[in-house]
Amino acid sequence: MGEEGGGRSCGTTRELQKLKQQAMKYYQQNDVPRRLEELLNSTFYLQPEDVYGHLANCFSKLAKPPTICKVVGKNVLDGLGLPTLQVEIFCTIQNFPKNICSVVISSHFEVHENALPELVEAEELERNVAISTAVQWVSEAITAELQGIEPSKQAEVDQLLRTFFANKVKEDQERKELENIVEDLTVPIPLPVVPPPLPPPPAKKKGQKQGWKDTLLEKPIPPEEPAEPILCGSMAIGAVSLAVAKTSAILGNNPLYLNMALLKHSQQQPKKLTVPLLMVSLASCGKSSPGKLNLMKEVICIPHPGLSTKQGVEMLLEIQKHVNKTIETPPPPKTETKKGHNGGKRGQQQITGKMSHLGCLTISFDTIEQPILLIQGICANLGLELGINLHLAINCAAHELMDFSKGKYEVMMGTLKSAAEMVDLYVDLINKHPSIIALIDPFRKEDLEQWDSIYNALGSRCYIIAGTASKSISKLLEDGNISIPRASGLIIKHTNQTTMSDLVEITNLIDSKKHIAVFGSTEGESADDSLVDLAVGLGVRFIKLGGLSRGERVTKYNRLFTIEEELVQNGTLGFNEEHNFFYFNEEAEMAAEALEAAAAEAGEQPEPPEPIFPTEVVQESANAQASSG
Repeated sequence: MGEEGGGRSCGTTRELQKLKQQAMKYYQQNDVPRRLEELLNSTFYLQPEDVYGHLANCFSKLAKPPTICKVVGKNVLDGLGLPTLQVEIFCTIQNFPKNICSVVISSHFEVHENALPELVEAEELERNVAISTAVQWVSEAITAELQGIEPSKQAEVDQLLRTFFANKVKEDQERKELENIVEDLTVPIPLPVVPPPLPPPPAKKKGQKQGWKDTLLEKPIPPEEPAEPILCGSMAIGAVSLAVAKTSAILGNNPLYLNMALLKHSQQQPKKLTVPLLMVSLASCGKSSPGKLNLMKEVICIPHPGLSTKQGVEMLLEIQKHVNKTIETPPPPKTETKKGHNGGKRGQQQITGKMSHLGCLTISFDTIEQPILLIQGICANLGLELGINLHLAINCAAHELMDFSKGKYEVMMGTLKSAAEMVDLYVDLINKHPSIIALIDPFRKEDLEQWDSIYNALGSRCYIIAGTASKSISKLLEDGNISIPRASGLIIKHTNQTTMSDLVEITNLIDSKKHIAVFGSTEGESADDSLVDLAVGLGVRFIKLGGLSRGERVTKYNRLFTIEEELVQNGTLGFNEEHNFFYFNEEAEMAAEALEAAAAEAGEQPEPPEPIFPTEVVQESANAQASSG
């Protein structure tokens, strides 16, 4: 009995000894004894009031960096009550999973007002499928791809996302090819149809002369290009990339805009950061507005670069109040002429308006100059001057104006103009109102000849900006060419498969070509304000957020205020330069490229072209009008 008890005791002792040796080896491998000794010694000398709090802080610095353990996709609603995608990032921190952040990405779908019920229903179905596919991608395959990766490794994350997306594109192509093969096998080949002979031209009456319309036939409009394919579920890529960037910023106790600036500048923190200049939508007079005017989807105000963001918004809010009063106040009746009418109308037409999804008023106007003259008059009453205190931009949204049956743009109800006539219209508008310093989408993307014409005519005094007319960011990066259509700048948006690395690359490309970048919001926005941080971190020239109404848009303006205050407090706020236009004709562009290439070989920086300032243009216009008067 005693021998058995002694044997059991020896066995237990040997097991304990073995465990002690394993424990010592484990702690030594992780350098625990040395670190504990140093930590305890330093704690004794410091003698902090909260001993365990001090030890906890020290141990947290020794912990492994957080890694992604789970990514969750959810179907949520945007600012218009339409479904969109939310992404949440969970990280393993000190052995426990924690929910770090969530982001909401806006969908690429446009908001169609007064659309046919069939179109609305089809788009609603397409949107729902896109969101559900994205949610599935995020919560299943993408989670598995990103598990164990540190959120700070943005480039690695984006590369994994790009590879994942490329595989999905390939799968989709293979599926479509298979469907086409099956369809070809099942559908009988139709017999060729012989077209009927063309009718003979109408015979001219005796003595009838040949008119100018017979000799000068208008060029047929270029056919509409097929829309770039958007892979169902692609918004998962952009949302996850943004969520990882935001997670890294939160864990590093940095604002997102600073992390984006570090990503853009190869982890070298810039000494100064500028807040982008505002492009604020004040009125909408586009195709869906109740008046005759179709041309101006957005009349946009740009405060003077010398104003702070808050000062600019306060000025525009004052202008907006007066616009609202103008709409609410009925016009005085005009005295009728003896013929019983005044200019074809029995009195001045009342301006009416309603709030649009863009955060500005949709106003009823009948002529192109009405909205500009309204703002000009309000500015005069407030002691402001267009072209000095603020400038204007026009979002023409020309792709919405084309009447394909007639091959012309319907700029006003019943008023149709060819693409060539549109160039003359814009030149005349800018000549009369030089305070307009930007035209957005003045033509469809297919009208390349007219893009060239308007750039040559106005590029030295007005930004010609491609928004909808531009290709997607992915396509632009793939081609490496941002010069088609010919423009001064591009509107970039964070949608679909666009990653943070893509945004850095496209802004670098835009900067290298001396173009301007406008960071724009989508038509259906969410309350997520991350895009403001992206715009600041990327150093874009303008930010276009819509109007100063609707919560999902106002929250972004508030975020701009906060960032500006932080930069002022840190002494890192840079100042925006005056508006200037770097105009190149084709020969000058080729010469500039040759100079750049030669300078690059010699290791020198080429001199930039001399800028043209819009205030000079306004002054010249005023002098010309005074001399002619």
